[in-house]
Amino acid sequence: MPNDHCNAAHFRLKSACRRRQGRGYTPAAMRIISRYVLWELLQVFLVALTALTLFMLVVGLVREAQQQGLGLIQILMLVPYVLPEAMRFAVPGTMLFAVASVFGRMSASNEVIALKAAGVSPMAIVWPAAMLALVVSFVSVWLNDVAVSWGRDGVRRVVVNSVEQIIYGRLRQQRSYSTPQISINVKAVDGRRLIRPTLSFQSGGSGGPPATVSAAEAELRANPTNGNLVVIFRDGTLHMGDYTASFPDSIVREVPLDAVSRKGTASTSPSEIAMAQFTTARVEQTKKIDRIEQLVAGKTAMGMLTGRAETTVPQFTGNERELLKNERNRLHRIVMEPWRRWANGFSCLCFVLVGAPMAIRMRNADFLTSFFLCFLPILIVYYPVFMLGVDQAKRGSVPPMAVWMGNVLITLWGWWLLRRVVRQ
Repeated sequence: MPNDHCNAAHFRLKSACRRRQGRGYTPAAMRIISRYVLWELLQVFLVALTALTLFMLVVGLVREAQQQGLGLIQILMLVPYVLPEAMRFAVPGTMLFAVASVFGRMSASNEVIALKAAGVSPMAIVWPAAMLALVVSFVSVWLNDVAVSWGRDGVRRVVVNSVEQIIYGRLRQQRSYSTPQISINVKAVDGRRLIRPTLSFQSGGSGGPPATVSAAEAELRANPTNGNLVVIFRDGTLHMGDYTASFPDSIVREVPLDAVSRKGTASTSPSEIAMAQFTTARVEQTKKIDRIEQLVAGKTAMGMLTGRAETTVPQFTGNERELLKNERNRLHRIVMEPWRRWANGFSCLCFVLVGAPMAIRMRNADFLTSFFLCFLPILIVYYPVFMLGVDQAKRGSVPPMAVWMGNVLITLWGWWLLRRVVRQ
């Protein structure tokens, strides 16, 4: 063992096992075994979780900084919002890593054999790991919810509120900045002055022609209070379709911050709905589908009453039927999403139920080898089955509980391995 504390725990474990020989289970011995296993698991789990979370946090921040052109202050503001996203991916893997390394070392150093020789079932060391994994699974479900609802929305707010600094930074570096709604090109940037800027923007949802403004100089001022970016042009020309106008002085144009931010508007995807809001979202989506179905039925009935046969064919309500198809697909995703988050969170428990008996059977003290050998069947079986279940549940082809199929298969496999460990 690497330190005196672990050596002492190891000695107490073997002493407890020797005291067990010839006697029944003693509560003191079981408490020593449980504390020993839990302490070893917690040490490895917390260290690995910290390291992996920091790595994924840095990767996430670097990605956002590159995509959005963020400065140091904005990156620091993103840390609390990106942290849940990093942790929700790190927790299942580090839980498996802790179990594989601890039980692999215990088995390689004959501690499991010592327990069996003392008449103690291997279940005595597996159940503390399972209880820890159960607690961590509930935490993982919470992290999945926080990451996709509060975390992503927080990242979006930071980016939108910092859009002025982001645009100026991009224009200084690349002389251009663009989103699907707006495009800005400049010759140079002098402080806050944009030299020879050209700004093109879409005309909102009106479907009108895009507008282009070319000016001698311009200045940007973000106003988060009303959610607009104020652009002040001086000495330029406005082009909108066939219309052209020159202005020698200044004109002011206000553009919504969401339109100039690469994060866009707040997402309405079911994957970013908070768990507490799924019931409401499902009811609202059902009502929306009912309204569209009533509209289709009303148009068809009107055509039959008026004798206009051409309005009773499905092609006449093609747009409504396509919209109805999209809304039904969204309802399937809303119904499926809570099941996915729970299944994803409880992958921690499933990984432990497989990793513990596999590590004991392999008896490999090398923690990396033990981890990868335990992770390989999960990679081959769990993730493909899980993703297949999610994809089919989104389409409504299978019930939403099908997303648990990967968890069920891994759990059954782990139970079979555990029975072999106990019997041998």
